[in-house]
Amino acid sequence: MANNNPNHQVWWSDKTLLITAGPTFEDLDPVRFIGNRSSGKMGYAIAQMAAELGAKVILISGPVSLPAPPGVERINVRSALQMFDAVQQHYAQTDVMIGAAAVADFRLADVSLQKIKKSADSDTLQLTLVKNPDIIAWVAQQSNKPFVVGFAAETQNVLDYAKDKLARKKLDMICANEVGAGKGFETETNALTLITASEINPLNPSTKTEQAKHLLSFIRQQLEN
Repeated sequence: MANNNPNHQVWWSDKTLLITAGPTFEDLDPVRFIGNRSSGKMGYAIAQMAAELGAKVILISGPVSLPAPPGVERINVRSALQMFDAVQQHYAQTDVMIGAAAVADFRLADVSLQKIKKSADSDTLQLTLVKNPDIIAWVAQQSNKPFVVGFAAETQNVLDYAKDKLARKKLDMICANEVGAGKGFETETNALTLITASEINPLNPSTKTEQAKHLLSFIRQQLEN
């Protein structure tokens, strides 16, 4: 499904993309945090491919070990609140937002200023978590929103959860992928299913670079319809 037409690069050259990638880390104290296994590779592959096609790319990245793709403006963040703040500052100047980051759903209600110590008289530790902002849903609700693409990384009932997320968050499109058991996270390959309100397009397993090519071609088709 990749678009090899030379006009594809011309078409993207006047577009601005906002991409989130990687995990967010939610601090418990100065030493510990809650995180997840997202490597950022999918989001970075999309950013690199979009830049190669000539688009202006703003990449808001959680903590990863990847270098910034050439020609991409990278904004480093750590927490979900920091990512939300960066997205709020930049979304209105973009044509497409792709939320590929694995944003933590919850954060600690009160971060300890000192390292949390073990208690000799207790074998448990209770933490109070509060919900983080839903970044992609917030963007989709704005009157001046770009074309909004979400990601649904699931371990079961992948398509059902993705279609529900698409409708509930009022996204323009969602990319469903199964994760866990060696799939999705921390791998070099992926197998996305691209979903809109009227179309379901499963991609064959391939490198994340190839997945990014197909994804950007599909987004162009949606914007041209």
